[in-house]
Amino acid sequence: MNSSWPTTSIADRIHHIRQTIPVSVRLIAVSKQVSSAAIRAAYDAGVRDFAESRIQEAIAKQNDLSDLQDITWHFIGHLQTNKVAKAVQHFQWIHSVDSLKLAEYLDRYCDRADDAPYLCLQVKVLPDPNKYGWSVDELMADLPKLDALKHIRVRGLMTILPYGLEEATMRRGFQDTHALAERIRQQSWKRLQMQELSMGMSDDYSLAIAAGATMIRLGRTLFGDRTA
Repeated sequence: MNSSWPTTSIADRIHHIRQTIPVSVRLIAVSKQVSSAAIRAAYDAGVRDFAESRIQEAIAKQNDLSDLQDITWHFIGHLQTNKVAKAVQHFQWIHSVDSLKLAEYLDRYCDRADDAPYLCLQVKVLPDPNKYGWSVDELMADLPKLDALKHIRVRGLMTILPYGLEEATMRRGFQDTHALAERIRQQSWKRLQMQELSMGMSDDYSLAIAAGATMIRLGRTLFGDRTA
C-alpha cells in the first residue's frame, strides 16, 4: 500500500485500508496539504476523522467543509503557545501536547472553552532530536503536575518514531509506548486517562496496530504524495 497507485481512487485506497485494520482502530486521515475536494472524497468514502498540522490551513478547510458537520478534527502538528486559543476552538483532539508548558497553556484556555478538546501527550520512547515531546523520564517526572491541571482532558499518548529504523526497532518502539501507557494507568492518576494510543503512519501502521494502537494517522497511503 503506497502512493504508487496512479489509477487508484481515494475511495479505493480507503476501502483497502479498512480491510486490513481492526474495526476498533480509529482511522485518521492526515489531510495537511490536501485539498478540500480530496477531504470531501474521503468523507464520502466513510472517513470522519481528519488531521491537520497548521491552524490557518485547517480553519480554511473547515470553512469550506462546514456542511459536513460530523467531521472530527485532530491537530497533529507542533502547537505554539500563541496558537492555543485557536486550536482549542477549532479541534476536538490535539495529539501533539509535547511539554508541561503547553499543557498549562491549554489548561487555561480549556477553562474558557465550552467543549475542551481531548489531548494526547507526545512522548519520545526513542531519542530523536528532530521531534518534539517528552522523553520517558521527563514525562514520568511531570505526571504529578499534569494531573494537578483542572481543565485539560488527557486521554492517552502519541508517538512518532524516528525515521530510518529497522522493523524490529520500530516494533519495539511501539511496544514500549504501549507499556508506558500501561505503567501510567497503573499509577491511578485522577485526571490522566490512558485509553488511547495514537501511533502509526503510512509506513508503519501495521506494526503500531500489532503493538496496541487505537488511532493511526494515514496521509500518503490515502491521498498520495503531497505536492507541497
